[in-house]
Amino acid sequence: MAAATVAQPRLSPAATEAAIAALKQILGDRVTTAQAVREQHGRDESWNPPFPPDAVVFPHSTEEVSEIVKICASHGLPIIPYGAGTSLEGHVSALQGGVCIDMMQMNNILKVNAEDLDVVCQPGVTRKQLNEYLRDTGLFFPIDPGANASIGGMVSTRASGTNAVRYGTMRENVLALTVVLADGRIIRTSKRAKKSAAGYDLTRLFVGSEGTLGVITEITLRLYGIPEAMSSAICSFATLEGAVNTVIQTIQSGIPVARIELLDDVQVDAINKYSKTNMPVQNLLMLEFHGTEAAVAEQAEMVQAIAADQGGNNFQWTVKPEERAKLWQARHDAAYAAKALRTGCEVWATDVCVPISRLAECILETKKDVVETGLTAPLVGHVGDGNFHLAIVLDRNNPAEIEAIEAFSERLVHRALSMDGTCTGEHGIGRGKMKYLVAEHGEAVSVMLAIKKALDPNNLMNPGKIFSI
Repeated sequence: MAAATVAQPRLSPAATEAAIAALKQILGDRVTTAQAVREQHGRDESWNPPFPPDAVVFPHSTEEVSEIVKICASHGLPIIPYGAGTSLEGHVSALQGGVCIDMMQMNNILKVNAEDLDVVCQPGVTRKQLNEYLRDTGLFFPIDPGANASIGGMVSTRASGTNAVRYGTMRENVLALTVVLADGRIIRTSKRAKKSAAGYDLTRLFVGSEGTLGVITEITLRLYGIPEAMSSAICSFATLEGAVNTVIQTIQSGIPVARIELLDDVQVDAINKYSKTNMPVQNLLMLEFHGTEAAVAEQAEMVQAIAADQGGNNFQWTVKPEERAKLWQARHDAAYAAKALRTGCEVWATDVCVPISRLAECILETKKDVVETGLTAPLVGHVGDGNFHLAIVLDRNNPAEIEAIEAFSERLVHRALSMDGTCTGEHGIGRGKMKYLVAEHGEAVSVMLAIKKALDPNNLMNPGKIFSI
């Protein structure tokens, strides 16, 4: 399996120990070199092999992060920010050793500005924690990547998820950040105003930077009012083409659907077995509608009519919270359901995104490729914005199978790029998709590198991710 090779450590063991000793002076027992902890922090949920850091630290404040970064910078020790560990492209591997900064003890919600529809929180807050805290305010944060990811990790990878078709991604929903730069300086990228024309948009620069430009320590997020009514629906299709065309017509008709997810028949079968559901084993759309009771009913009826024209059948919808929760939990269990299809195997998760007008073509070609390659690769997607995923179930001990998956993954990416799409809709680059960045962005990558070198001249911030320097 292709994987980045560990570079030689920047420091001698003695120099690394001196840096760790300096960190212990300010953090005490919140610095650990225990092997089990280090190994846990050298991996995420991707197929990429793990590489543990030399030490893990647990800060409680922006000021402590600044001191940690200053010590690491003075010793030339790499810095790897870490959240919930749910990333999917090897984002947290300590390829050159160094210090992992675990942000999960910085998990305070600092201020809810209900009148302004925003909230200020620390990066260790998880999305479920945030919405539980907001529940009594009548507000919610809609970005839902499935896993109970940390907000800091979601900012760093520019996450999106099932609600993106209506509410956008992290890119549209982060208003301001506090960031510790590679030399320990603390900056705030913006005020809380909903718009600004003052200077460069530094907030967007750090959203999606994957820890390569600085450590995010405080986040201001846009909030939304909880809709008066929500309904969820499922609809089965004999063909993938019918399901995808229903999605395209729904979006082009301007129906303000909140979620519209596609699951192929393989994925539906896996979910039925894993989550004990009894959905028809066909290609399936899962939808959600937000608004007034009348609007929600109208939206559901309009989509049902579109689906019927495309061969949709067994259209069912519900407004009962417990039924909706069970449906979407089953969707979020998709990766685990896929993994359960083959005992003792792992999941190689990958995603691409294309303009919605090319979605049917891209999905149908990909599904054909899956069948011809002989892969177990359930397909699921946030298809309302052209993004779909494959959970390829692999035997890591089978070199021929791994080689076939690598070739398939490369074909998938170049298929998406040829359709004016992207190599990753929401997983990020990490170390897993570095080789596709130039193919997608061309000369613009040199500008990205210039920014990286300007803010992190010694390449200490999460080295070996996004770029090879």
